[in-house]
Amino acid sequence: MSLLHKLTALGIHVLERGWLSSNCTLLLGATDAALVDSGFHTHSPQTLTWLYGQLKDRSLEVLLNTHLHSDHCGGNVAIQAAFPALRTAIPATSASAVSSWQAERLSFVSTGQDCPRFVASDYLLDGQSLSLGGLRWHVWQAKGHDPDSVVLFQEDHRILISADALWEDGFGVVFPELSHGAAFDDVEHTLNMIEDLNPDMVIPGHGPVFRDVGAALLRARSRLDHFRRHPDKHTRHAIKVLIKFKLLEWQRVSTADLLLWCRKTPLVSAHMPSDVQSSEAWLQELLTQLAHFSALRIDGPWVFNR
Repeated sequence: MSLLHKLTALGIHVLERGWLSSNCTLLLGATDAALVDSGFHTHSPQTLTWLYGQLKDRSLEVLLNTHLHSDHCGGNVAIQAAFPALRTAIPATSASAVSSWQAERLSFVSTGQDCPRFVASDYLLDGQSLSLGGLRWHVWQAKGHDPDSVVLFQEDHRILISADALWEDGFGVVFPELSHGAAFDDVEHTLNMIEDLNPDMVIPGHGPVFRDVGAALLRARSRLDHFRRHPDKHTRHAIKVLIKFKLLEWQRVSTADLLLWCRKTPLVSAHMPSDVQSSEAWLQELLTQLAHFSALRIDGPWVFNR
């Protein structure tokens, strides 16, 4: 039996996405249904079509966000509109930023991304126990990729919804390192916490469900060690990830407009040359590297997503 079939037998349904949207996980019990993460806002119609297909004529009671990056919470507004009685739970440490909609603190301004404003009704606390989809889940803080991120662990079946704290081949960009540093230690702490939980199966924020958690942790720790020894490489990787993400949204952009976006995006502009000629050469070098790995295509003054 495949991993997805085993999850489905437990009422756990996973919509595996690309990189513009996170994976979405529906926890479907006999009397309740909860969704973990909602994807990017432009993919909301796809998300809702999938949800309706899974729910049939049932309603969705709860929406949880593991963290508030636009690829994980961008669909909140559309899902809230579709299910008016829905309760939305976010990490408690993000509560004030959402209630007064502090876009800078929520990372949308700093990363140059878009997320429609939404409201939250419930808050996720470290160590909290929740009944979702007929199963008991524990909330655990998972700093590193995002300082407010959490993961969800189902102890009976040892299933971890890991968000971007652990993928099969690494983890998400450690964004706090780009602004104030000292977040690599948080990544290590989170990886140690996951190892202590000893999950049998992981539903990551991106990519397929996987089972060889030990091998994934080894790869993640190797990646972390590399970035600790070469923080400049992590910074360069992060900027390329932000550019690629924006291309996934835009699909096509002129080099001039992309350079303007870089200058207006704080996490990017803080690490690019200040003079015009050098910044143009800097961007061209990054685009050439991304094109070499088939992440984009350059055609004259235009840059296309691939």
